[in-house]
Amino acid sequence: MRLSRYFLPVLKETPAEAQIVSHRYMLRAGMIKQASAGIYSWLPLGFKVLRKIEQIVHEEQARAGHIPMLMPTLQSADLWRESGRYEDYGEEMLRITDRHGRDMLYGPTNEELITDIFRSNVNSYKDLPLTLYHIQWKFRDEIRPRFGVMRGREFYMKDGYNFDLTKEDALHAYNRHLVSYLRTYERMGLQAIPMRADSGPIGGDDTHEFLVLADTGESEVFYDSAVTDIRLGAREIDYDDKAQCQAVMEEFTSLYARTDETHEEAAFAEVPEDRRRSARGIEVGQIFYFGTKYSEPMGANVVNHEGARVPVHMGSHGIGVSRLVGAIIEASHDDKGIIWPEGVTPFHCGIINLKQGDAEADAACEALYKALEGAGLEPLYDDRNERAGGKFATMDLIGLPWRITVGPRGLKNGVVELTSRRTGESEEMPPEAAIARITEIYAGV
Repeated sequence: MRLSRYFLPVLKETPAEAQIVSHRYMLRAGMIKQASAGIYSWLPLGFKVLRKIEQIVHEEQARAGHIPMLMPTLQSADLWRESGRYEDYGEEMLRITDRHGRDMLYGPTNEELITDIFRSNVNSYKDLPLTLYHIQWKFRDEIRPRFGVMRGREFYMKDGYNFDLTKEDALHAYNRHLVSYLRTYERMGLQAIPMRADSGPIGGDDTHEFLVLADTGESEVFYDSAVTDIRLGAREIDYDDKAQCQAVMEEFTSLYARTDETHEEAAFAEVPEDRRRSARGIEVGQIFYFGTKYSEPMGANVVNHEGARVPVHMGSHGIGVSRLVGAIIEASHDDKGIIWPEGVTPFHCGIINLKQGDAEADAACEALYKALEGAGLEPLYDDRNERAGGKFATMDLIGLPWRITVGPRGLKNGVVELTSRRTGESEEMPPEAAIARITEIYAGV
């Protein structure tokens, strides 16, 4: 993509309504525009990042054996009355009446709808286990939407639902989701710590939230600092191996890590004093096991091995796809702008032409652009007739991890400049070497 042809409405000044870093930079970098309170249009740059995050989520769900589908944003109130949640959910639910007087709602979550799909199509234990998921827009009518996409009313979310014959099987699904989520976040350059949490309106006794530590987090968290040293890394996990998934669960949750709703001072006091930490965290996902909370009242039953009809055991598992965009920025930025991890960057590399119109510089930039595209990468070429300082400021603001700078002086020596956005370090090298370096970096992502 050439910047002269791209829609990137960057702002020099910070809008007054932006209170936290991610909101400021998303507005300034031309990623989003507010449509109404807590509701945003995703402009091209923001949309690209959203899609990169969504793709990672899909890939890791597929690796865990989960099946994608798509459910509607609007749901019938009758299903929620069956489960008993229609009146209980509160004013965050946007209730709607259609032209025929039928009560509808804009879905804040999908337990009822997926249970209805399951009970209409599955009757035997032979069809279990089953995990279905989708990535869809949700709506919760926050009384005070704020912080941009971090606490909006409309948000993009992956929510998945497991159906199992027994509690043991359902808890394996819980562990399987924990493992897949850890891998998902690490691919995005994030450390998301699973913490014992409160289940809220979803229900159930077993639940963990995944929190990214950040000063602007909405949750107060308490944890053993040793949890920040644990990584899943590149290890191979067999998602069908109950013992292996259970071992990962125990590794990541045996140390103290809780949100303020479940914090216990007595248990926290058992953590060695030099490892006790309290901080703020951003919730980017949550997993639940709630047994037969929905299957019993809604009649989601299967025939078991003995021929008896029994309610299935269920759980739900969510990742805040749109919220992750903000969370990554909160965790990865400096005073110049965003610093995208390689796994989610909207463009793999920026190209800056220091002397637009110079035949040699123009030709070198074109060659770099085509070579990077030929390597399967997406470069962003700043071919505007702007001063160099403005080009550098734009690249720093939008946060591409790598930048290649091309100018007549370097070309006389046969070199371009490759710069890391994260470290600020630059190195001069021949254009072919810069292409090889960038290609090698992304081959490992």
